[in-house]
Amino acid sequence: MQYEIQGDQLPVVTCYLEQDESMITESGGMSWMSPNMEMETTSGGGIGKMFGRMFSGEHAFQNIYTARGGSGTIAFASSFPGSIRPVEISPGHGVIIQKSAFLASERGIDLSVYLQKKFSTGFFSGEGFIMQKLSGSGTAFLEIDGSAMEYSLSAGEQILVSAGHVAMIDDTCTMDIEDVKGFKNRLFGGEGFFYTKITGPGNIILQTIPISKLARTIVPYLPISTGSSDK
Repeated sequence: MQYEIQGDQLPVVTCYLEQDESMITESGGMSWMSPNMEMETTSGGGIGKMFGRMFSGEHAFQNIYTARGGSGTIAFASSFPGSIRPVEISPGHGVIIQKSAFLASERGIDLSVYLQKKFSTGFFSGEGFIMQKLSGSGTAFLEIDGSAMEYSLSAGEQILVSAGHVAMIDDTCTMDIEDVKGFKNRLFGGEGFFYTKITGPGNIILQTIPISKLARTIVPYLPISTGSSDK
């Protein structure tokens, strides 16, 4: 499989497949394709996997697209202004991603639910109890809110992240919470009471403008409905 990522604020990844090569995406994730791409809707591993994807923010079903009778082309477009990042997955090297970050992947990738092990991390970090895990072998494409900032943490190296900015971490990294120091900082600083603390080793991707943060920003500018209508 070869691919090309094009576009600026609303990018698209175009995948060029050889005969019988396949791509997986969530239901409704395909944007355009050549006529010889064959679609198969699947539960992706049974009822347990279906419910797991639903809890993690994905659709219950997945679509598999396979090039038949020759090479084929299929494209997956971003649904929000941001970036598309390819991630290489291999046995023993999986990644943890935010809910709804999965865009598409080669057929050898397994998408499953990932539960935060610590109650405090899931409740206070802002990333939620439920995330997604990608494992298996192949290339996956992630949809990032805003620009993607990539860092490589050495063993024991840490970074503090504001809620919602974690897009992906290697499964060798750990997530925890860190108190915001100082009463005034907690009350008036606008960062809440906790940061998300990520500890290496591993690679991470942070996103510059989470959808949740954008929503809070534009709410004051939305018209207020009075609930009345002209008759």
